[in-house]
Amino acid sequence: MSDIKISALGGVRENGKNMYVVEVRDEIFILDCGLKYPETELLGIDTVIPDFEYLRQNSEKIVGVFLTHAHADAIGALPYFVSEFNVPVFGSEITIALAKIACENEDGAKKFNDFHVVNAETEIDFDNATISFFSTTHSVPESLGVVVKTFKGNIVYTGDFKFDQTASENYRTDFGRLAEIGKEGVLALLSDSANAENPTENVDEHVIADLISETFEYHKGRVIVACVASNLMRVQQVLDAAAANDRKVTLTGFDAEKVVNTALKMKKLHLPKKDLLIKPANMSKYRPEQLIVLETGRSGEPLKSLYRMATGKYKGIDLTEGDLAFITTTPSHAMDTKVAKTRDMIYRAGAEVKAISDEFNSSGHASKRDLQLMINLLQPKYLVPIQGEYRLMVAHAECAEQVGIEPQNIFLLKKGDVLEYTKNKMILGSSIEAGNTMIDGSGIGDIGNIVLRDRKVLSDDGIFIAVVTIDRKKHKIIDTPKITSRGFVFVKTSRDLMSESAEIVTKVVQKNLDNKEFDWSSLKQDIRENLNHFLYEQTHRHPVILPIIMEVNQRRHYKKKNSAPAK
Repeated sequence: MSDIKISALGGVRENGKNMYVVEVRDEIFILDCGLKYPETELLGIDTVIPDFEYLRQNSEKIVGVFLTHAHADAIGALPYFVSEFNVPVFGSEITIALAKIACENEDGAKKFNDFHVVNAETEIDFDNATISFFSTTHSVPESLGVVVKTFKGNIVYTGDFKFDQTASENYRTDFGRLAEIGKEGVLALLSDSANAENPTENVDEHVIADLISETFEYHKGRVIVACVASNLMRVQQVLDAAAANDRKVTLTGFDAEKVVNTALKMKKLHLPKKDLLIKPANMSKYRPEQLIVLETGRSGEPLKSLYRMATGKYKGIDLTEGDLAFITTTPSHAMDTKVAKTRDMIYRAGAEVKAISDEFNSSGHASKRDLQLMINLLQPKYLVPIQGEYRLMVAHAECAEQVGIEPQNIFLLKKGDVLEYTKNKMILGSSIEAGNTMIDGSGIGDIGNIVLRDRKVLSDDGIFIAVVTIDRKKHKIIDTPKITSRGFVFVKTSRDLMSESAEIVTKVVQKNLDNKEFDWSSLKQDIRENLNHFLYEQTHRHPVILPIIMEVNQRRHYKKKNSAPAK
């Protein structure tokens, strides 16, 4: 049996939902606890979090959760996790502050308070390993990488990172610390792959800051800035540029004000001018050229809010002629169609669109050269590309081979794979349960593949409903079956189809009523099969067929009237 295991409950072959498990003998160390936002095929799903089943089965072994940064892909699932598990959570000051805000929105997590602030100087000794941290550069301050020091060497988790030599103090990478970790000996490196496919170097953040300021200076109208609330680096650049150009900033979007105010109190953000921020209700007091609207959106994508503004569905703000929608976030590839539609609707509304990504590679994730530099600094024996779709993990593997990592020492994991270090060799061992838990409204994990399949069918071919009333004792149908549909065909122009469907239902029901061994489930199944065959022949569609059978007893009971008394 191996004393060291590494597994992924999320964050591999997908964007977001980072959650990695390192087991050293009888202790489990959890690295990040993130969510991802649904792609188009997950109809109606709000968010997706990792499956905690393996952790439930081994809850007594968990010693802590170690967070790298304050974005949803690292902390988004934490409210659901701490609702079930009472284990300490460690992270930097701003990471813990924003994690607490996330927990306030989930009833089961509101009372959890086992948070611990750490920094790059912190070391935490456990029975079988020592946890330490190192500073990294990302789009939120105080991002950290995590080192799990074991008796066989260091296991290093980078979190989301990039290298920027011009980064300010709270965003600066500690290169000296990375070199020290490398000299100690790195057994395995779990490294960010989200930007591995892009051969272009990331532009320095001061270049982005200049672009934002120039945009505010030269656009003679209102600017609506789309930005993720927790991207505090970008928020600071917007505040600085607005102040430099004598504009006021109003915050819109879910939790935007709470996140920004928290960062201001903690001095992770600063206001260049005291009266820079104004309430949305006061926007009418200023001319368009004096305003910046900082829209942070909901569900991690402010682009959805821009779409609603462009279509007149956003309360209080409509995009109009003279406005500029300035996209300062880098949407995921899954949002490409939504981005194109949003741009189109903005132009239809008379406004203009500008995106930083049109001019620069402004990702918060490591480029190919950054990934290679990280490998050269740490000199890992084994590499585990994480945080990215499969093609990105492959690109990461290819650039690792270019700097000397042997292909057999690179592991492209899928969710549930377990790496085991045994007999001085890392091998792909057994697997654990590691699916997706889908959040839909207040429901957690109650939406499965069958429900999603039904939603997909409903969205494609609609629903077909057959209602029939029977008297089972008399073996007869009381009335002609009522047929209706939604999203399948237009009823008024398909009367023949409806009539023939009613005849089919009548025949099927009567046949079942005549059967001595009458069975409700068999009756409904027969209706579905016969209607499905008929409807496909007529329309080449497969709607969801919903038979509704009602049973009545026609026997009437009369109460005898009292005879009138004789006179």
